[in-house]
Order: sequence, then structure tokens, then C-alpha cells
Amino acid sequence: MRRPQRETVDGLPGRVTIYEVGPRDGLQNEKAVVPVEVKAEFVRRLLAAGLTTVETTSFVPPTWVPQLADAEELLGLLGADGRGRTRPVLVPNERGLDRALALGVEAVAIFGSATETFARKNLNRTVAESVTMFAPVVERARTEGAWVRAYVSMCFGDPWEGEVPIAQVVDVAQRLMDLGCDQLSLGDTIGVGTTGHVQRLLDALDAKGVGADRIGVHFHDTYGQALANTIAALRHGVTVVDASTGGLGGCPYAKSATGNLSTEDLVWALDGLGIETGVDLEALVSTSTWMAGQLGRPSPSRVVKALAGSD
Repeated sequence: MRRPQRETVDGLPGRVTIYEVGPRDGLQNEKAVVPVEVKAEFVRRLLAAGLTTVETTSFVPPTWVPQLADAEELLGLLGADGRGRTRPVLVPNERGLDRALALGVEAVAIFGSATETFARKNLNRTVAESVTMFAPVVERARTEGAWVRAYVSMCFGDPWEGEVPIAQVVDVAQRLMDLGCDQLSLGDTIGVGTTGHVQRLLDALDAKGVGADRIGVHFHDTYGQALANTIAALRHGVTVVDASTGGLGGCPYAKSATGNLSTEDLVWALDGLGIETGVDLEALVSTSTWMAGQLGRPSPSRVVKALAGSD
């Protein structure tokens, strides 16, 4: 299988952790419900390809996201592969946390919004009310020894409110991190961010004490900017990047959101820069091609199309 020529560039990290969101953020946007056995096999294949951090599912009410209503069954099938501090699950509230902890989950993620409109649509609460709702979730998760991530959606633009002021994003991010979260994920939910915007936001967060060592970036590729924005974040010192194998995903509550940054495209770019990920690209492409067959459509990943077609 073809590999990129490695040419290192100063100012970039030597290693990046890929936070794989395909089983959760990717599959939650599918119109059809993927069989739980297929989901379990997907997770196992991702782990076998060298991905160490995999977000497996979401403990939200089935009426919110019916595609992930089988969370308990999935973790039961995965066994030890679905547990540990590098197998996070999404939880919206204390009830979701109860379900997750009962299964031995050791890492959870909460999901807030930088804008009021999306907070209403996604959580049926204001931004302030959602932070209040998350407070006991984070406190209890920490008490139980769990690792906690905070997602912030609409950090770069909102389909209803338009441009989102950087200060507004920083305020929400600070409030969530002040709850005691271990990591912050900045979400470009509709994919409108640009490299300069990424730099300004990271600078503003750094000035408020939320440094790059506590941040992950989550870019959607609506306008083809996800990879460029990721490199901009890496130049700032970020070493955690969210990606979805095969470019699966979107957002069920923001119809203008297309797929996530493809894990294969990210691995190809990082490999070319000499940045280690621990991921076997050939195994990952094979996994993506397999999943595309399960879904009945080709993968949108450029790297998958190039490499799978060259066999």
C-alpha cells in the first residue's frame, strides 16, 4: 500500500492521539440503525488498527438518538474492549451517568453548546441551565474515579445565530472546565472554521488558563477545511484530534453539518509530517471499506478512495 513521503516540519508535535468518534458520532447520524453486532465488530477492528482512544456509544435517551439505543448491549458484547479510561461514552445527565457507571465505564463525555439556540435544540436548556445540569454529573463521575471530557459545539459558527464571538466560546468553555473536566473538545459542528479562527480561539483560551495540553479539536469537513484547521491547532500545541473512520458523522440537530474529519485522511497527513499516531493505515482503510459495505455506500474519505482503489 502506498505511503506518503515523510518530511518533518518544525513546530509540530512528535506524536498525536487520535480520539476516534466513528462508533458514536459517526453512527448516530445514520438514518438506519446499525446492528449491535456490527458496531461491536467496528470497535474491535478500530482497536486492532492501533487506535487507542475510541468513543464507543452514548447513554442518551433512545428518543433522542435511536441509533444508539443499544448502548448497554454493545458494552456487554465488547466486554473488556469497551472499558477503561480510553473508552469514553457520551452522557447528557445523571441518569445517563448512572447507566454508564453501572456497566463499569471509566470515562465519560458531556456535551455543551457555545450558543443558546443549539443548547435549546440539543438539550432543551439554556447554556446556563445545561452547565447547571452537568455540574453533578462531573462531580459524581470524578468521585467515582472516571475521566471526564467536555464537548463544546458551535465553536466556530452556528446555522441559526451565524458567527459566534470568540469571547462567548471561551466563556462557555471555562464554565465547563471549571466543573472539573479533564479535557475540552472544541467542536466546529457545521465545518465553517478557518485556520486564523482556530489560532485566535486557542490563543484566547490559553490566555484564560485553558492550555493546549487540555484541549482536543473536533472539525467537520463541510467546506474542506478540517485538515488545515487541524494542522493549525497542532502548531499551537494541541496533541489530541477527534476523527471518524471513513469520515462518518454529522449532527442530527444541525442539518448543515456534514461528516467529521476522516481518520484515514488525518493519519496520511500526520504520517507525511513524521508525526506518530500508532495507527496502521492499511488496517484502518480495510476497516473503513468493510464498514462502508455494511452501510451500503462508499466511504467519503479521500485516502480510502485512493488506497482502496489502488489495490
